[in-house]
Amino acid sequence: MSGAEDIRDGVPLTNLDQPLSDGTDATKRDLVDYLDAVREQLLPALRGRPLSVVRVRPGQPAFMQKNLPRYTPDWVRRTEVWAEASHRRIAYALCDDRRTLLWFANQRSVEYHPTLTTVDAPDRPTHLVLDLDPPEGENFGLVVAAAELVRQALADAGLAGAVKTSGAKGVHVFVPVAADTDAADCAAATRALAARAARTDPALATTAFIREDRGGRVFVDSTRAGGATVVAAYSPRLRPGVPVSFPVDWADLADVTPADFTIRTVPALLAGGDPWAGRMPAPQRLPADLVAEGHTIPVARVAAMHEGKRRARARRAGSAGAAADG
Repeated sequence: MSGAEDIRDGVPLTNLDQPLSDGTDATKRDLVDYLDAVREQLLPALRGRPLSVVRVRPGQPAFMQKNLPRYTPDWVRRTEVWAEASHRRIAYALCDDRRTLLWFANQRSVEYHPTLTTVDAPDRPTHLVLDLDPPEGENFGLVVAAAELVRQALADAGLAGAVKTSGAKGVHVFVPVAADTDAADCAAATRALAARAARTDPALATTAFIREDRGGRVFVDSTRAGGATVVAAYSPRLRPGVPVSFPVDWADLADVTPADFTIRTVPALLAGGDPWAGRMPAPQRLPADLVAEGHTIPVARVAAMHEGKRRARARRAGSAGAAADG
């Protein structure tokens, strides 16, 4: 434990007065103190879920860490998940307690991205999530208006959700689903809700996955499904001022900005409460017609990939034609 400036719950904490990263105007101590202060609210969102974190090291770019490093203490709980993309098993952390959270904080883990499934039920998502991103310029007012479209689409389907700032520039709408909800059906319902919201006001919102097709509209992202991760409520974000993903009452959404919630302001706003848990509706069963509609809608990433290839072929054909004409 040589060099430790503080020891909490048996975890030695080091270099606490170093800057957290370039451009954040915070120290490592600020991060550690914040995470420790909100642990009672943050840990329920992480517990039992494979965790990815965004870490930062002095003088280096931030990076997403999924696989636990070799030097991880034995007492950090973990679960192995097969990664199809890299054809290997990845050891994900399970951040279930204060000790583990403090260890992550000492590793300069700023952002906490748990899966939408738990280790006990890896094929059963607990929530349906819609992620709303503004167009260039980060106009949060447009995001608020688009969030109301999503809220109306949910209401029309007999569903209800809770909303939080993403901590970056958009918002997340979470809809808790029944424990036996199939992952493919949950993903389909997510696509259908996104499509219904965008159809309500196509000048404001779009489901276009390809950025150049969005035309200055809010992107209603339906791809947070299956094994996807979403930044947890109360997690900091690695941005100037170190903002926090924070729950907001639907009635107050138009009166806030993401910058209102930072590692410096949030502990006092919470005052020991947990508004994310308090505002979350009970788990809901997805309507059959919503699921059926969603199964007719292509997965956005897959459709975008095919469209990208089609456009590339068209460009190559156009270039070849121009060369022949020349």
